[in-house]
Amino acid sequence: MLNPDTKNELAAENSLHPDPDAGSGDWHILSRPGPVLATAIHDGHGIRPSLLPYLAISDADRRREEDPLTGVLCTVGDTAVQVRSSRFAYDLNRPRAKAISTDPADTWGLKIWRDDLPASEVDASLARYDRFYQDITRLIEQRLERWGSLLLLDIHSYNHRRDGAGAPAADAAGNPDIDLGVTTLDPARWGDMVADFTAVLSRSQAGNPAPDVRRNIRYPTGGHFPEWVYARYGSDVCTISLEYKKIFMDEWTSQADLAELEGLRTGLERAVAAIRGRWGRV
Repeated sequence: MLNPDTKNELAAENSLHPDPDAGSGDWHILSRPGPVLATAIHDGHGIRPSLLPYLAISDADRRREEDPLTGVLCTVGDTAVQVRSSRFAYDLNRPRAKAISTDPADTWGLKIWRDDLPASEVDASLARYDRFYQDITRLIEQRLERWGSLLLLDIHSYNHRRDGAGAPAADAAGNPDIDLGVTTLDPARWGDMVADFTAVLSRSQAGNPAPDVRRNIRYPTGGHFPEWVYARYGSDVCTISLEYKKIFMDEWTSQADLAELEGLRTGLERAVAAIRGRWGRV
């Protein structure tokens, strides 16, 4: 049974968004007390019906370039934000001007939209992009007011068999099991914590053997979302962008290895528990 203080805290945090299915169902916010926020902004596959006639990419190709099941990993956060809309409807990890890509050079050579995509549909997508950033602003600022500082886990996944289903996997030297992007945090304030987080994640029994965890290997410049957070909140939010190699699924068939996925989630949960006490005020 929850004590009265915990009940009051839950009520206050859930008052952020009376409707948990924000953005007309495009994302879901699960709120619990605590200074750890986890996001899965590329998890979704949804495309609103009015956009479907203008897609130039197959459903399978689109799914392969999304980050399915990262929403499971983001449940380690006290607050979890799972985006249900496809990154191709509007990409929250890109600047607004490039959130809807019409240039295949931006999307691994894939053409996403037909040339007759109406401006009205672009505007509708950008309105949802704006709504997300409005919601995440309120969410972060409310939690900063309560906790003083936050840990933000920005969770993604990446393909490592781009040459085909039967082709060899990409060289492990440049493709760790978990790549930690830590370019948008204050190293003076959070450097020791990141080292501890990395160590716990590396020795966790999330996989057999334990996962190969390194920093700033695949995306050394970060993405728009963590850059935006750092520009707005500075050292008060420590953002770690986690890129999980798709070792928990077949990226060509989308068949999941649920045991591997749960092992990775448990490993992340342990790493968060090891550093949780560095955030917030009582």
